[in-house]
Amino acid sequence: MDKRDIPQVFFAVLAAALYALNAPFSKLLLRDVAPTVMAGLLYLGAGAGMLLLGAVRKGLGKGGGEARLTRKDLPYTIGMVVLDIAAPVLLMAGLTLTAPENVSLLNNFEIVATSLIARAVFKEKISRRLWLAIGLITLSSLILSFEDSKSLQFSVGSMLVLLACVCWGFENNCTRMMSQSDPLEIVVIKGFGSGLGSLALGLAVGEPLPAVKALLPALILGFVAYGLSIFFYVYAQRGLGAARTSAYYAVAPFIGVGLSLIIFRELPGPAFFLALLVMAAGVYIASVEPKGGKTIP
Repeated sequence: MDKRDIPQVFFAVLAAALYALNAPFSKLLLRDVAPTVMAGLLYLGAGAGMLLLGAVRKGLGKGGGEARLTRKDLPYTIGMVVLDIAAPVLLMAGLTLTAPENVSLLNNFEIVATSLIARAVFKEKISRRLWLAIGLITLSSLILSFEDSKSLQFSVGSMLVLLACVCWGFENNCTRMMSQSDPLEIVVIKGFGSGLGSLALGLAVGEPLPAVKALLPALILGFVAYGLSIFFYVYAQRGLGAARTSAYYAVAPFIGVGLSLIIFRELPGPAFFLALLVMAAGVYIASVEPKGGKTIP
């Protein structure tokens, strides 16, 4: 790893650690909050928290050198908001149907989606090591997605999580196109746009607003796991690109798995641990990829 990349790698890992709080604590809150409303509250918490942080930053006279979003960023901004409405709704729905440790691990499929989209649409180069990592992560996701190995039936909850990862893969690449702009501005737009959209959708389908005892924790979780996480993720993308940032970000699901096992104290079956080993191998190969490694044109 190039020494110049160390700050960006640190931001990517920090973003991952903060996002790892999402699955286990959202699973707890989903006992009192409907899925689509929950998705909206998480993003609203992110937007409101980062707006407050921006006010503090402005009061301290910092952040003035950051570039603002322009009209050319509008298509990517719209794409980012729409995809960030769909992805967390799918994730929360998946969380209601499957174990949080499964969801945490399946989140690594976002690496596959982000990398393939970066390659196909934005022509980012992918090394042979990252192709191998993509294969291993996909295999692990398939193992986790089978509800019954004998009947080969897919778990609906797992499929919803994988669809969320595909949405976030597209969204990561939209955000990449704006990564030279102020990360705080990006998160505020993402938070309020996606949050209000998800909340409106939830209320439209008849989901109720939660009590204050659940509403405030959801907003705080959104600020930490989405707001601060996305803020540091955008900083990481500036130097690493979409594919490499998502590779370092892949430590998040493993932290989430550990938290889930501690909080819920439910031991998964053998298939989960097989998937965990395969996923760990894929993430290791992806995260130690040399910057100057051989790439596939």
